[in-house]
Amino acid sequence: MSAFVHNFSFIYDELNFTYNESEYFINPDTQPCDVHTLPDAVTVAMAVFYVLIFLLAVPGNLVVGLVIGFSKQALPPSDLYLLHLAAADLLLAVTLPFWATSVTQGWVFGDFMCKTITILQELSFYSSILFLTCISVDRYMVIVRAMEARKANRRVLSWGVCAAVWTVGCVLSLPGFFNSAFISFNSTRIECAEKYEPSSANEWRLTTRLFRHLLGFLVPLAVMMLCYGVTIRRLLHIRGGYQRQRAMRVIVLVVAAFLLCWSPYHVAVMADTVYRAKLVPYRCPARMAVDKAMFATQSLGLLHSCVNPVLYAFVGEKFRKRLLQIMTKAGLVERATTSRSSRSSLSSEITSAFM
Repeated sequence: MSAFVHNFSFIYDELNFTYNESEYFINPDTQPCDVHTLPDAVTVAMAVFYVLIFLLAVPGNLVVGLVIGFSKQALPPSDLYLLHLAAADLLLAVTLPFWATSVTQGWVFGDFMCKTITILQELSFYSSILFLTCISVDRYMVIVRAMEARKANRRVLSWGVCAAVWTVGCVLSLPGFFNSAFISFNSTRIECAEKYEPSSANEWRLTTRLFRHLLGFLVPLAVMMLCYGVTIRRLLHIRGGYQRQRAMRVIVLVVAAFLLCWSPYHVAVMADTVYRAKLVPYRCPARMAVDKAMFATQSLGLLHSCVNPVLYAFVGEKFRKRLLQIMTKAGLVERATTSRSSRSSLSSEITSAFM
C-alpha cells in the first residue's frame, strides 16, 4: 500500500495447501486471516483527523516559508535547511485530503493520481529526515568545528546540499510508480496500493522496506544522535554554554518531535517486514496486531507535518521577532509590541536556528 496510509482491509496473505494423493489438506496456520473492516465511525474520524492536519500544516508551513523567505540577509545554512524542511512538510500536507477521501470512499482519483500522490508523499518523507540530518551536521560544524566552518563557504555549499537532498528524495520515491488504483480481492472499493508481479512481490517489497529502514530512519538517526551528542558535550565545556544551549533548543525539539512522531511507525513497519521475510512463524492474531499498529502509528507520523511550525512559534525567539516585524509592517500588530519583543536577542551565527 502507500507507505503511510495503511488500510488494513487490504492484507497480503497467502493460502497454502498440502496435496495428499487425491485430497487437499488445509493448513490452519497458513489460511488467510479473517478480514476486519474498519467501523464507519473510525474511518470518518480518520478522515477528519487528516483534514485537521492539513488545515494546520498548510498555513503553519507557509508562515515559516514567509518569515524565512522575507529575510533581507543571506540565509545561513540552518535557516535554508529549515526553509526546505517546511517545503517538504507542506508537500506531505497537500496529499492528506486525497487520503481522507480514500479512507471513506476508496480511491476515486484514478491511476495517475495514485502514483503521483504516493511519490509526493515518499519524497516528503525522505526529504524531511534528510534536511533534519543536514541541520544537525551544520550545528555540529558551527559549534564543535567553528574554525573549519568559518573557512568553508557554507552558504554556497548549503544550496548544493539542498539540491542533492531533493535529488536523493526523488530517487528514493521512485517505487511509488508501483502503486496502482485497482479493486482488491476482498473489497468492492478501488484501492491505491502497491501492485507487484506475484512471483516477485515479496522481493520488491522487502527491498523497498530495506531502503526505508536504513536511509529513511536508521542512518539519519545515527548521524543526528552522533552530531548532537558531540555538540552537547562541547556546549557543556565552553563559556557561554547556556546561551548556546538556548540557541540549540529549537533544533533539538525538532529532532525530538520527529522521533516521537515517526519512531512508533518505523517499529511497526519493521515488525511487518519481519513477518513478510518469514523470519518468525506466521500467526493471524500477531499479523492483525501489526496491521493495526501500522494503521495507528502512521496517523501519529502524519502529525509531524504540522509540529515544526508550532515549535518555531512558541520556542523560537528569533522566529517570533521576525514574524512580529512582518505583522507590524502589515498593520496587524502595534509597533510597541515588536519593540518589547526584540529587547533581548542573540546575534551570533549560533542563533541562526531562529532562537
